Amino acid sequence: MIRKTLKLLYFQLINANKVAHIKGVRYGKNCKFRTKYFGSEPYLIKIGDNVSTARNVTFVTHDGSVQVVRNLYKEYEQVDLIDQIIIQNNVFIGLGATVLPGTYIEDNVIVGAGSVVRGRLKANSVYAGVPVKYICSIDEYIDKNREKFIHTKFLSQEKKRDVLKEQFNLDK
Repeated sequence: MIRKTLKLLYFQLINANKVAHIKGVRYGKNCKFRTKYFGSEPYLIKIGDNVSTARNVTFVTHDGSVQVVRNLYKEYEQVDLIDQIIIQNNVFIGLGATVLPGTYIEDNVIVGAGSVVRGRLKANSVYAGVPVKYICSIDEYIDKNREKFIHTKFLSQEKKRDVLKEQFNLDK
C-alpha cells in the first residue's frame, strides 16, 4: 500500500514527458505533453515530432467493451481488443480529448477540446467533436482566426498581461 502511494506521488511530481518516456511511449523531438494518461499499453503509442497535448488528454489502446462479447461467447472469453495509436508530426490535441485504439493522425492536425478521436485524421486539417469530425483545413483555420492572433508567445507573464489588458481594454 505504501509502495503504491509513493509510486502515485512520484508520477504526480514528475513532468508528463518523463511519464511518457518511463511508460514506454515512443515520441519524437520537441513534444510537449500536459497529460499522463497513456493507456494500459503505452508502448503501442507512437508519436512524431512537434506534438503537443493540452491537459487531461487520454490515450486508450485497449477497448474494454469486448467484455460483453467475452460474457456472451465462450470461444471469446480470453480475447482482448487492442490497437496502436499513431500520431505523425506537428499535431495539437486539445483539452480533455480522448484518443481511441486504432487512431492514426497525419501531419499538421489540430484536434479540438473534448473530442473523441478514432480512425484516420487527414493532414493539414482541424477536427473536433464527439465523434471527431472534419471542421476545416489549416489554411481556413488561419483565415478565420488571423484577426484574433495576438503576438504574446515568449513574453513574460507581466508583459503578456499588459498586452492582453490593452488588447481587451481591461484598464478602462
